[in-house]
Amino acid sequence: MSGLYGRHRAVSPEWLTLYYRHPIELTHGEGRYVRDADGNRYLDFFGGILTTMTAHALPEVTKAVAEQAGRIIHSSTLYLNRPMVEMAERVAALSGIPDARVFFTTSGTEANDTALLLATAYRRSNQILAMRNSYHGRSFSTVSITGNQAWSPTSLSPLQTLYVHGGVRTRGPYAELSDDRFIEACVADLEDLLGHTRGPAALIAEPVQGVGGFTSPPDGLYAAFRQVLDRHGVLWISDEVQTGWGRTGDHFWGWQAHAEHGPPDILTFAKGIGNGMSVGGVVARAEVMNCLDANSISTFGGSPVTMAASLANLSYLLEHDLQGNARRVGGLLIERLRGITAAFPAVREVRGRGLMIGVELVKPGTDEADPEAAAAVLEAARAGGLLIGKGGGHGTSVLRIAPPLTLTVAEAEEGAAILAGALHAAG
Repeated sequence: MSGLYGRHRAVSPEWLTLYYRHPIELTHGEGRYVRDADGNRYLDFFGGILTTMTAHALPEVTKAVAEQAGRIIHSSTLYLNRPMVEMAERVAALSGIPDARVFFTTSGTEANDTALLLATAYRRSNQILAMRNSYHGRSFSTVSITGNQAWSPTSLSPLQTLYVHGGVRTRGPYAELSDDRFIEACVADLEDLLGHTRGPAALIAEPVQGVGGFTSPPDGLYAAFRQVLDRHGVLWISDEVQTGWGRTGDHFWGWQAHAEHGPPDILTFAKGIGNGMSVGGVVARAEVMNCLDANSISTFGGSPVTMAASLANLSYLLEHDLQGNARRVGGLLIERLRGITAAFPAVREVRGRGLMIGVELVKPGTDEADPEAAAAVLEAARAGGLLIGKGGGHGTSVLRIAPPLTLTVAEAEEGAAILAGALHAAG
């Protein structure tokens, strides 16, 4: 072992995951393409785990970062920060939450951690309802509410977590039900669970489960949950770290597919809004956000540079209707992938919405996950010039596809063709 990989192994934890048998170093990016240290060019269908949301080296963002860095890079929240206030105003208005307050963090993990702090303080309860197959971050509190064993390394927790069914539509005890009956069964499960608790603080849920393999319930499930939660005074936290900013195409926020009974009490975001800069945040109605009775600051959350990047990125996204592009190009890509994979018995399902697509793999003739096949397809796709991700929850193996939202139809076709070749090569 030599070179950068050897140096990495010598100083990094063993649990710090790297993709590929021979890991690659990405050194340049432009648009939807990246290059590695050896000069190989790849079409990027994973965007740094859904983080390069708009495009690599987007001129509007790099210009905003450079200009702000030339003025001042850092000040902390102890001082007024114009870019942070401007960004908070825009996020509050877009959130759909009335009388919203916004707190910026440096990651989705930290955003969810803050949301848990707010909910438990507001409700004076350390009980949290979470979804099976979920993922909410890497901190001590967020791994303890993660319903995905592969990403939850400890059972120790500052919280008591109770898991609700409904985040996975096509597996589990209710998979064969119609959508309406599925929702009824999940609501009954929630009602039963609440009958055995002492008043949970909140339900936290991803509208589309990211690490869990881009699974989602029927539209309206969380609206039905909301009615039950409201009767018990339980808050609803929508984890929009992967689903926010129009990625799903049909909606700007994932919760809007479940909007019949209003917005969530708390919304968390991160990843794509900084287009690669380290940005996360929490939006909550004022009563909830202001419930803390101690001082707090953020040293790096809402820094002038990351806020400048986010403002430029958000403006570009809205002015160029990237949500609409995700809906149009994502719809074409999903149908193209369904057509391609129909000939592959190892593909159980192609699912998703917008530019958030999962391809679930199984051992042919069974319903059993095939993680080795997923790893082989990942390798073959890279060899063909395409970067994708992988994930999946209990007993599943899923290819994760989430390109930048500026993806063109020609690039969608190119990526689909490479993936078809990869499936052939791995099969």
